[in-house]
Amino acid sequence: MNKTLFKLHSWMALIAFVPLLLICVTGSILVFKHEIDSLLLADKVRVESGGRERLSLDTLEASLQSNFPGYEVVGWALFQDKERADLVYTMQRGTDEWTYALIDQYSGEPLRAPMGLTHHLTDWLLDFHYTLLMGDWGMLVTSVFSILLCLLGITGFILYRKFWKNFFTLRWNARMIVYFSDLHKMTGIIGAPVLLILGFTGAWWNITHFAHEMEEHAEGHEHYKMEQRLYSDELSLQALMDDTGNQLQNFETTYISFPWEPGRNLTFWGDVHTGNPLLSQYASNITYNAQSGEHLLSYDIRDASLGAKILDSYRRLHFGNFAGLVSKILWCVIGLSPLLLSITGIYIWNQRRGKRRAAREKRRVKAAQLAGASA
Repeated sequence: MNKTLFKLHSWMALIAFVPLLLICVTGSILVFKHEIDSLLLADKVRVESGGRERLSLDTLEASLQSNFPGYEVVGWALFQDKERADLVYTMQRGTDEWTYALIDQYSGEPLRAPMGLTHHLTDWLLDFHYTLLMGDWGMLVTSVFSILLCLLGITGFILYRKFWKNFFTLRWNARMIVYFSDLHKMTGIIGAPVLLILGFTGAWWNITHFAHEMEEHAEGHEHYKMEQRLYSDELSLQALMDDTGNQLQNFETTYISFPWEPGRNLTFWGDVHTGNPLLSQYASNITYNAQSGEHLLSYDIRDASLGAKILDSYRRLHFGNFAGLVSKILWCVIGLSPLLLSITGIYIWNQRRGKRRAAREKRRVKAAQLAGASA
């Protein structure tokens, strides 16, 4: 069983190691996406609150409409970090392409005109991480490799199930293959729990998103091209956001989903501050009719089932931000562990392959000698 598992583990690693390496390394970098953006694009992504009150959503929306009249708002991120600029997803009329702008929520000044979702370095890395730059089909491809990452973790656990006996043993003075074997086992056992979480949650999101895209466009239906605003001009966005506190106690809006195609409504996603570090800041939501502003439904994560709470926790677990800087650093470091696992694993595989080749050659020579002696 161990021989079969080892072969399976080795071949999966050889097949997947380059894509997994790219996915894991970019994921480690993206743990600190906003911090990197703050260094490279401080004037675009950071604002000074200075104790000021943010302007109303209606005022901010009017500023966007005035500065970018050819675009419609389709999403609005309001960050809990008060000095992080609002991120507004937009769609240019006549297109189905999502773009995003940045705006100072205290002055109403646009900080970045609507540009593509991969315009900046970290945005490009994010797209590469999720799709390998292959669009929706790329999400399916990365899902396959994410599943392989999970299988590598599971088979590794089974192969080294008695790891506690020599867990912290690194035989420094031994042959290179022995040292690399010890290092490979130790790194794999330490990193496997986190890598399993990352692999499973990443695969879940990508597969569900791909399935949704296939369902929506299975019969060749194209994405809707924005023609006109899909919510009423008479609605006060600020009044609706103020009303969310009446619908759900302690609700704080963190994202607003605007209609991006006919039949959609206005949904306010947010945090109800449960004290559970694994529940995301988008765990609850409140929906209003996009034309009349009528309250349609509320979803409170506090009243949800255990399964729904586990599903919501995938966001925190994947991004590693559930315990602040400590968990982000841990996720970043462990996300890089496949680099070390690849180096040590390939070396071990190559050395064992060389030994098997030498053994076969030795048997062939011996057999030839025996055949010659018999003759």
